[in-house]
Amino acid sequence: MSQNHLSAVVFDWAGTIIDHGSQAPMGVFVKAFATFGVAISVADARGPMGMAKRDHIKAMMQEPHIASAWTAAQGTPPDDVAIDRIYEVFVPMNIAVVTDFAILIEGVPQMVDMLRARGLKIGSTTGYIREIMEPLLPLASAQGYAPDNLVCAGDLAEGRPSPLMMYRTFLDLGVWPASSVVKVDDTEVGIAEGLNAGCWTVGVAMTGNVFGLNPSETAALTELERARMRDAAYARLTRSGAHFVVDSIADLGPVLDLIEGRLLRGERP
Repeated sequence: MSQNHLSAVVFDWAGTIIDHGSQAPMGVFVKAFATFGVAISVADARGPMGMAKRDHIKAMMQEPHIASAWTAAQGTPPDDVAIDRIYEVFVPMNIAVVTDFAILIEGVPQMVDMLRARGLKIGSTTGYIREIMEPLLPLASAQGYAPDNLVCAGDLAEGRPSPLMMYRTFLDLGVWPASSVVKVDDTEVGIAEGLNAGCWTVGVAMTGNVFGLNPSETAALTELERARMRDAAYARLTRSGAHFVVDSIADLGPVLDLIEGRLLRGERP
């Protein structure tokens, strides 16, 4: 395989491919914590998005105000047992609602056609475990998205931001070197996953976790509000190290042309 041409693009799922605004897990996190008498905000829940969900809960529990609220409600400081208790409540709740947020983000089928026409393989990694992904896969396929592989949180010893899920994807797809692969994600930890694997990275600003709104909520914004939130989303993903940032994957084609050009000039991520 030539080192000067792209071989594959690897996508995150929620907020990148499905679930415009990455909203499915948000209410579930709030409800799961509320089960134990702990009130958290959607902003609290969004902070660690992209991580494996148990790691996500652990990261939230390390926030001082959440740890304090847990201690006040439960009588003891949060520990691994506490994290497991919340996780055991969270998973079935997430499975129950995930299909309500299974609509493909606008432009996905056209993006798939474009990638296939370029001869590129399509990989996928996710912070969801397989039990959560199971009901989503046939719904995505019916709408025109069936990637060449799927690596889930829990499949390997570590999830994001480690590169292990990307390494498994390289093996599944039979692609190398890492510099011939592009990772596309709407979260900072997902961008870190791609960077740690040695890939080009593209942040998705307007359809994912950082922007956080569905299409109707986005349409209701004033032009000034939309511009302010868009600028903030681009800034966050740029600070995370993304080589490029786009509004949505509908804008991916020109970015792939730029990356291909850099590879032809011998540049690497």
